[in-house]
Amino acid sequence: MPESPEPQFRPDQASLRTVPLIFERRDPTAMAARADAFRAELARRRSVREFSPEPLPEGLLRAVLDPCIAAAGSAPSGANQQPWTFVVVTDPALKRAIRLAAEEEERAFYSGRASEEWLAALAPLGTDWSKPFLEVAPALIVVFRQAYGWNAGVKHDHYYTQESVGIAVGFLLAALHHAGLATLTHTPSPMKFLATLLARPENEKPYVLIPVGLPAAGCRVPDIGRKSLDEIRSWR
Repeated sequence: MPESPEPQFRPDQASLRTVPLIFERRDPTAMAARADAFRAELARRRSVREFSPEPLPEGLLRAVLDPCIAAAGSAPSGANQQPWTFVVVTDPALKRAIRLAAEEEERAFYSGRASEEWLAALAPLGTDWSKPFLEVAPALIVVFRQAYGWNAGVKHDHYYTQESVGIAVGFLLAALHHAGLATLTHTPSPMKFLATLLARPENEKPYVLIPVGLPAAGCRVPDIGRKSLDEIRSWR
């Protein structure tokens, strides 16, 4: 049997600060029940394209969105660099500008950029270039990926940014659903117009656009299914 390699020691480990882990151990019955309840709750989450125009109670949007974004910001990230920015847009004029710019890109997508195979895959969802939800939803959360950062004026790379921001977006969608809001993940391509309209710095790249609000009365969603557990899970 080959010898185990000696652990590599880095000089910075000598000054590594640690804190006690806060972790609640649960009995097996509670663990299984919580896991199944969470599965059932997320199974009810659907992408919504029909949002209610009714205004939310004063202050409610911030009271819900801020904790949900903070939850997203607790996601793990490469080297703990937390390479994300969440921009909340509620201004009607800015939402309209985003809608017009997104629809311009979407027209080009549906009329020529997308392959026939891609369009066929989208057909069961009933989507097209028109995106009224970008104006109707009371808020848009635009998530940006920080390709690199700055520390005391010195540029430094960020690592695993696609993976890190993807995990944070998953946290965000789950948190918003748990709080009682409907969402949609929208990715018009290209999305550079979002950085321009929102005056973001050069290191921030648009990742996803998430309308947030309440479903419209009588909202309907495509009749689609999910892969079974046996299709997506393998025990070895």
